[in-house]
Amino acid sequence: MSLQPMRGAIYIAIATLLCLLSGGCHTTAQNLAPPGEVARHRPNRFPLTFTRHNFSAYCFSTWGCKVIYDDMYDVKDRDDVLSSPLRGPLHLQQLNTVNLSIENFPSPAVVTWRSRDGVPHEDSIDLDRVFRDRRIVHRIDEKKISDTAFIGYPDILLIVDDRALSIYMKTYLPLKKLRDPANRYSGMSESFVLIYAKTY
Repeated sequence: MSLQPMRGAIYIAIATLLCLLSGGCHTTAQNLAPPGEVARHRPNRFPLTFTRHNFSAYCFSTWGCKVIYDDMYDVKDRDDVLSSPLRGPLHLQQLNTVNLSIENFPSPAVVTWRSRDGVPHEDSIDLDRVFRDRRIVHRIDEKKISDTAFIGYPDILLIVDDRALSIYMKTYLPLKKLRDPANRYSGMSESFVLIYAKTY
């Protein structure tokens, strides 16, 4: 049996390894998408819409805050401990989602808590109604958004702060041009938008 095919396979394996180590296999190593993602992708249409979303809830200055969404507790704080306060707008914008790729939309989010003064509150937030048009809400000029690059699912954040309950949408949108030509990582723009607010 000839060793030629085996040697060829070894050479290909070595060449692939060297390519990966040198960072020269960008299309192979860095542009991998989940199975079926490339096949599903089509040019972006405006206004942008979404079929799935990411979600997390946060509670500040509350007692015993509990949030159930998608049939599970997203927040389950102790009844006898006052949660820490929100540290301002920058802190708010730095919050991220943990539950990923949720199909639009599960049953309403059920929220129960006591505000800082000990008064109990309860509400049911129907995100299907809040986002009934399925629009990705953002503050970026659509003319600057890439019409070919893949756009990830938006983040939906439910925030309870003392007596206030708010819903925000956070998005990272690919741009047609780099914001800073000297920075190859400046091709994305973040948007953080208040969608819904209620005081109890």
